[in-house]
Amino acid sequence: MSETNPSAQHFLDLIKKSRRGKFKIYIGMSAGVGKTFRMLQEAHALLRNGIDVKIGYIETHNRKETHDLLDGLPVIPRRKLFYKGKELDELDVQAVISLRPEVVVVDELAHTNIEGSKNDKRWQDVLEILEAGINVISAVNIQHIESLNEEVKGITGVEVKERIPDSVLGAADEVVNIDLTADELITRLKEGKIYKPEKIQTALNNFFKPDHILQLRELALKEVASQVERKVETEIPKLVASKREKFLACISSNESTARHVIRKTARLASYYNSKWFVLYVQTPNESQDKIALDKQRHLINNFKLATEMGAEIIRVQDTNVSEAIIQVAEQREITTICLGKPHINLLRVILATNVFNNLLKKLSSSDIDLVILS
Repeated sequence: MSETNPSAQHFLDLIKKSRRGKFKIYIGMSAGVGKTFRMLQEAHALLRNGIDVKIGYIETHNRKETHDLLDGLPVIPRRKLFYKGKELDELDVQAVISLRPEVVVVDELAHTNIEGSKNDKRWQDVLEILEAGINVISAVNIQHIESLNEEVKGITGVEVKERIPDSVLGAADEVVNIDLTADELITRLKEGKIYKPEKIQTALNNFFKPDHILQLRELALKEVASQVERKVETEIPKLVASKREKFLACISSNESTARHVIRKTARLASYYNSKWFVLYVQTPNESQDKIALDKQRHLINNFKLATEMGAEIIRVQDTNVSEAIIQVAEQREITTICLGKPHINLLRVILATNVFNNLLKKLSSSDIDLVILS
């Protein structure tokens, strides 16, 4: 229906959107900037104004000023689970849906749920609550956004394991940046307001270096600015209709290059609020009976990553990679093709120019842009 009757699909989308709960995310450059504190302050303000607000899950990290704000707020009991001989607790999604508060506060959006939970990730719990028509206020740090994973690792040297797809952030009706200067954040850390004393020096040597904080702060500010721009573009009618961007990320079975291309293209698509696709052209050398098992596994993992980030996966079999790319680009009305930078020496570049030459020759007579991602 979305292809044959776009106006009907648009109306259906509006109906679904109206039934879905509103989603607000507080975002920060790191732990300790005050996201949880601000959510609890907002919960008190809502309660004073007669709104039925409840705390679904809050992680105070034993910070006194944050913990004190829980006083007077109705808290939904957490669900108890036994894991490896220990009693642990999680957000009770079913209890939230059954109680149906107008607003529920759910902290730690990137959290991985305990094994045995209905959903693997807390962001999946939140989407389920939103689909039930309940409004959600949540929080996440900039380093937990999937497409920024490599950039954050490049800044801090630390790979963040718990991440949320960019599409989750894109689903938010409102994104608010909680900002502090590097000096203010480091002072809070040294005063013991973020971590316990034994963790302070390690934090100062990693995420909390002044240059790291500045770069993470810039990422957070850019992300929120991009979300605001997207909201303006989608909600404020334009007098003149502009060309709708569509991105095509072309990947191979090379695991790291493919992952890099997927994340970079996801960023571009997110910035332009555009649809995007991931294309893998299977040549005879990588047919099911010839491709190595580890490469096959990496491909499946990258398809899963791209799907979580909002891409549509396209797999085709062809002996001519450039022809296959062009054919898919024309069929899907792609405006920008994204490729990884070849990690090959000069001799191999000369030998491989046919693929790029054919691609460039075809694209020169079309309106499709080609982006080589470094």
